[in-house]
Formats: sequence, C-alpha cells, structure tokens
Amino acid sequence: MHYKGVLLLGLLLSLAACTTVPITERSQLNFVPAGTMLSLSQQQYSEFISKNKVISGTTEAQRVERVGRRIQRGVEQYFQSKGQAGDLANYKWEFKLVDSKEANAWCMPGGKVVVYTGILKYAKTDEALATVMGHEIAHAVAGHGSERMSQTIVAQGGLIVVDQLLADRSPETRALTMGALGIGTQVGVLLPYSRLHESEADRLGLIFMAMAGYDPHSAVGFWQAMAKQGSGSNTASFLSTHPSDERRIRAIEAEMPESLRYYHP
Repeated sequence: MHYKGVLLLGLLLSLAACTTVPITERSQLNFVPAGTMLSLSQQQYSEFISKNKVISGTTEAQRVERVGRRIQRGVEQYFQSKGQAGDLANYKWEFKLVDSKEANAWCMPGGKVVVYTGILKYAKTDEALATVMGHEIAHAVAGHGSERMSQTIVAQGGLIVVDQLLADRSPETRALTMGALGIGTQVGVLLPYSRLHESEADRLGLIFMAMAGYDPHSAVGFWQAMAKQGSGSNTASFLSTHPSDERRIRAIEAEMPESLRYYHP
C-alpha cells in the first residue's frame, strides 16, 4: 500500500463516526459525509432516469406515488416525534415507476425511490407494494449506502478516499458508488454485510409500512409468494443478497409484534 494511502486510511478511521441506525440501534461504521452521499446518489439517479423509461400518469404510477408518499409521511412523523427531523432535512423524495421486466426496486440516499414494472406482478396490492417500498426506503434511512461505502474503502486499503469521489468520475468510482447504493452486484467479503443490511431493512421495512397504516402481516404473504418465484431469472436480482426464504419469513414473523406497535389503521 502506498504511504499516502496508509495515512489517508488512518485519518479516515480516526475520524470515523460510529453512528447508530434508527430504531434497531445497531452501531455502524460510517465516515462518508452525508453531503457526499447525497451528491453521489443524485448524480447516479439523474443518469439512471435519463437513460430509462419513466412511466407517469398511469394507475400503477399513481399507486407507486401514493404508497411512497404514505410511507414518507409516516417516517417523517416518527423522526419528528423523536426530535430527529433534521436527519431527513435534506431528503428530496421522488417515487418513480420505470419500465423494466426486472422484478426490482431501490431507494437511494435522499429518498430517490424507483420501482420497476416487473415487480408489480408480485406486488399486486398496496400492502404488498408497501412491503417492497418500505424495505427499500429502510436501506436509505438506515444509512446502508454510507456504511457499505465506508466498508468498501477500508476493504480496498484506503486507496480510494472520500474526497476523491466527487472529483473522480472513473468507471471504478462509478462501480463503487453503484455498489454502495445497493444497485450493483455485491460479491466476496462484502456479501455478509449486505445480508445484514437486508435483514435490517426487512425489520425496518415492516415498521415503516406499519407507520404508514399498512398491515405488516401482509408482508409475510408477499415474501412467501416471492419465495415461490425465487428460482426465476426475473426475481434473482431482488433476492440474490437476501437471507434464505425460510430464514427471512421466520425472522419477519418474529419481528411482527414489534412492527404492530407502530400500526394504526
């Protein structure tokens, strides 16, 4: 490793903040400034939107917007009640439906939510869609993108540093960003962290959909239906880094009492 890289890595680690995930209270390594993540995600989001077909004005597009806004309001009200509204102050929420056969969805830091049309055949009700969107929004609210990028920088020996991310738009930086935002494919040493994030997003997603007035019990049926389709190519990307079907459903059932405390239909 270059001497400068060692110094930069040491500096980053010395300044690293062990932040806490809302509700779960899990400590996480996070030394990527929020402003950096928001800037990176906005760039990648704008690029994605410009290159893909966004569907608007249809019943399904309106449903994505409606469900997303309900979850947004529920999450914002919760943070406000805890005196933490500032944590979401820089969020510029958007909820887009994109034409794609892929059964997938994601949320970037800052509240940029994209749902692919391919997942709607599994999420046929508002409750099922809320399961998907609550899960993806949980990734952003929990800071999983910043945590994953912090882990990646450490794993790469500090040779890619935070202050270079905005200046360097190389393919390597783009790949790092997309991976950190949960859009790229995660392999090797970071895969266990990704599964941890997926399990945490399942738990928070249940709570977020409950905050929005959607019955979290419906999440069990949705994941059971997805499990039956798990071997199909269209669902592979959505399920590839998730816990096993049986383990996930058991965990969701165990977490149901917690999420029901937030449910007010």
